[in-house]
Amino acid sequence: MLLSALASCKPEAKKTPRPSEASSRVAHLPYYQDESFTPHWIEPGSQQEKDFHKISGYSLIDQLGDTITPETFDDKIYVADFFFTTCPGICLKMTGNMQKVQEAFIDDPEVLLLSHSVTPSIDSVAVLKTYSEKNGVIDGKWHLVTGNKKEIYDLGRNQYFVENDLGIPKDINDFLHTENFLLIDKNKHIRGIYNGLNRSSVAQLITDIKALKEEL
Repeated sequence: MLLSALASCKPEAKKTPRPSEASSRVAHLPYYQDESFTPHWIEPGSQQEKDFHKISGYSLIDQLGDTITPETFDDKIYVADFFFTTCPGICLKMTGNMQKVQEAFIDDPEVLLLSHSVTPSIDSVAVLKTYSEKNGVIDGKWHLVTGNKKEIYDLGRNQYFVENDLGIPKDINDFLHTENFLLIDKNKHIRGIYNGLNRSSVAQLITDIKALKEEL
């Protein structure tokens, strides 16, 4: 099963529902809390927002060997995705589009990037460091992380909700891979999901990050 997943590397895309694909023409970006990605229109700073789903409870290691936890992103907006360094298909295009996001906010310390390896037994710290150097990753700006496989898969499926197979149970033996990029706000809420292979979707992500900076 893993071999076929590595070879195909072609999952279906999800897309954030939005009144306009050209700009963020809403008062606030919506919030998301499950795999259906139903938008919830919540007032930022409200009690409902404070009680809403947040990304939490992990400890991973980046390409520098530094420990990465939710506290790494305190008072930061960040974009998350899932990849692996030996991916023969979509990952290089995803990495290229993450580079575009990095470039758009290269001088903005409030915006970070976080890429999780889904083959952590292969993607050691040294392998991630080599990959980062080959692909223009800026240390401290863009964290490529490895760690415990179960922890990473639980994060992807149960906190970021990145897979598309609604209602189909998955376990550690089912390969996790997706082209989705997730936008996370300063309070660890999911505020958008984007097709990391699509230029217009990545452009929308950049627009939404700018809107989120104004909101928060």
